[in-house]
Amino acid sequence: MGEEGMSLFLEEMANVRPLKNNTASTIGEQKVSTQAQNLRRAQLQMSEQLAKLATDVNRIESVEPEAVIEFKRDGVQDAVFHRFSRGGYPIKHEILLHQLKVQQAREVLYNEIQKSRQKGERSILVVHGKGVNSKPIPGLMKSFVASWLEQIDEVLAYHSAQTHHGGAGALYVMLAKSEQKRIETKETNHKGVNIR
Repeated sequence: MGEEGMSLFLEEMANVRPLKNNTASTIGEQKVSTQAQNLRRAQLQMSEQLAKLATDVNRIESVEPEAVIEFKRDGVQDAVFHRFSRGGYPIKHEILLHQLKVQQAREVLYNEIQKSRQKGERSILVVHGKGVNSKPIPGLMKSFVASWLEQIDEVLAYHSAQTHHGGAGALYVMLAKSEQKRIETKETNHKGVNIR
């Protein structure tokens, strides 16, 4: 480009201003968008999970009000389950369901299990009551809770509580570690290890 071309170019470019940097607002908008998507995804996942948990009494197995009940997934060690069934692990959270309608109880149970896992809790108490006089079957809420817990993947085991925790009207529930807690445990276990 000659001198004449360069001066013409500079003359044309004299009033041109650079575009404003919109990066900050774009990132902020993306963050809000991502949070909204995550919330929608979580709500969809919750409604899918809840849909699997029956609220029709004809689709569950009835449990006697005074029965001691238990459930254990493969992989839960017998010694751990034995200690758990005796109330041998600290309980930091109780979920009270015995005064709720079936639909409400299902949602509360599922949500509280998710919250407990996020907090890193591994053993919780679910109070369902015995339901001796419940209709249409005795032990109605207890029967539903037992059925639901077996279908919630995050539940590793349950066992009727000791008398001082509610006996046959409550369950100890063992939860799987949340993904975040697994990562933290892994990181903690690898600290101080010399790799050569």
